[in-house]
Amino acid sequence: MSASQIITLVVVVVYAVVMVSIGLITSRKTKSVNDFVFGGNKIGPWMTAFAFGTAYFSAVVFIGYAGQFGWSYGVSAAWIGIGNALIGATLAWAVLGKRTRLMTKHLDAKTMPDFFMKRYGSSPLKTTAAVIVFLFMIPYTASVYNGLSRLFAMAFNLSSPNAYQYVMIAMAVLSAIYVVLGGYSATAVNDFIQGMIMLVGISAVVISILNYNGGLGSSVDMLKQVAAVPDGKLASLFGPDPINLFGVVILTSLGTWGLPQMTHKFYAIRDEKDIKRGLVISTFFCLIVSGGCYLLGGFTRLFNTTEDGQGLGSNVIQKLSNGKLEFDAMVPNMLQTALPPLLIGLVVVLVLSASLSTLSALVLTSSTTLAHDLLRPASKGKMDDKKEFVTMRVLIIFFLVVSVVIAMNKNAAITTLMSYSWGALSGSFLGPFLWGLFSRKTTKAAVWTSFAIGVISTVAHMCIFTFFKDSFGGFIKWAASLPLNLASPINAGALLMILSIVIVPVVSAFTKPCEKETVDNAFAAYNK
Repeated sequence: MSASQIITLVVVVVYAVVMVSIGLITSRKTKSVNDFVFGGNKIGPWMTAFAFGTAYFSAVVFIGYAGQFGWSYGVSAAWIGIGNALIGATLAWAVLGKRTRLMTKHLDAKTMPDFFMKRYGSSPLKTTAAVIVFLFMIPYTASVYNGLSRLFAMAFNLSSPNAYQYVMIAMAVLSAIYVVLGGYSATAVNDFIQGMIMLVGISAVVISILNYNGGLGSSVDMLKQVAAVPDGKLASLFGPDPINLFGVVILTSLGTWGLPQMTHKFYAIRDEKDIKRGLVISTFFCLIVSGGCYLLGGFTRLFNTTEDGQGLGSNVIQKLSNGKLEFDAMVPNMLQTALPPLLIGLVVVLVLSASLSTLSALVLTSSTTLAHDLLRPASKGKMDDKKEFVTMRVLIIFFLVVSVVIAMNKNAAITTLMSYSWGALSGSFLGPFLWGLFSRKTTKAAVWTSFAIGVISTVAHMCIFTFFKDSFGGFIKWAASLPLNLASPINAGALLMILSIVIVPVVSAFTKPCEKETVDNAFAAYNK
């Protein structure tokens, strides 16, 4: 093991000790379900904003999305980061923040499925939403492990499949320990520390990558020389494919509005007055981290190339057994080439921070949903708060184990896993959640319609374009030839999110309204 790898290992071990210590400290104050899920509603704007941002970005963005979309769109990929900040953070906080805090507190809703039941007066809605959350959180969690493992493999030169698996298992154990111990309080404190590491780390990495080729101007000039993309479009403002770039912006930005682990931050914030400060802090955080990641990814072709010479770099990108380029290897290759040994350690901790914060949000949301919205109602009164508390902790471990098993498949691209997860979750929940906060006229039939379209369309897309693609060759070619490539799970997910927003008020206009008493009770939250 080299000196730089020893330093990196020491840094990672110290980081892990700090995370576990915070879990132990916060566990002393985590005595109830409310403490475990909301941190006792004592989390202020800084920690909430950082928790929002760190749950938003992980190895999925830094390794998977930055690699694939940086390669495809060049510097115009930075628009994705700008969209994440303005749509995914600023507008999300401005539109959803205050109303979510007021209505969920008034209804005593602990989860998004719980919100659907109490807002629309339907227990089956709660059960169905809980199943959707549990099933489609798993591929997202697997995508985080996938990206994290690739970075560790680069930093420590791990080439054997067993080493790849050991890294994932170690990360699962670490995240499980501090989430099981401290719940949301532990994740909020850890997220603040992890967020600071991410801000410093991504700034240092971007500067180092640009300086490697003589600065921003020289790097952009080099991108113009990539012959595989004519007319220097990789260095242009909107890139070689602005239509499909827009699809990525929508999926990764609008998606936060309907994701349970993101909206949960509004449930738990200390006071609705903290929303304005949280909005500003969250926007700044997302602009630096996401903008930096995608700008960084825009220069991957300067460090990587394919076997037929579609780049300028010395790292040769191979094709996976499924015929696709190994996009998930591009950013690690770039970092290994351009960064000094000591900075590699910072990058490992940076991505570890981003990933563990996202993992903690995902497993906490999933375990809470399964215990509170499925198992407790099914127990018919036999599960009290104490048993629910213990069950949540057990389910965190179960959820992590399943996710690790899925992530063992290295052919499962990070972007594909995340796109299907976000497409199903936000494609099902975005419209019902948004309109549920603003419109008294939203009906249960409209919510069911959104759920059905989001889930059925996602599963159908997975079957046609992933599992049985040999049987649908002609259809796949047609879908890929459209201006908005619907063969892409990214564009399909983005379309489902927009459709959810549109279809809910349309169906509501022609279906039976909810009971007046239920609606009046929900909107009484705004009477103050």
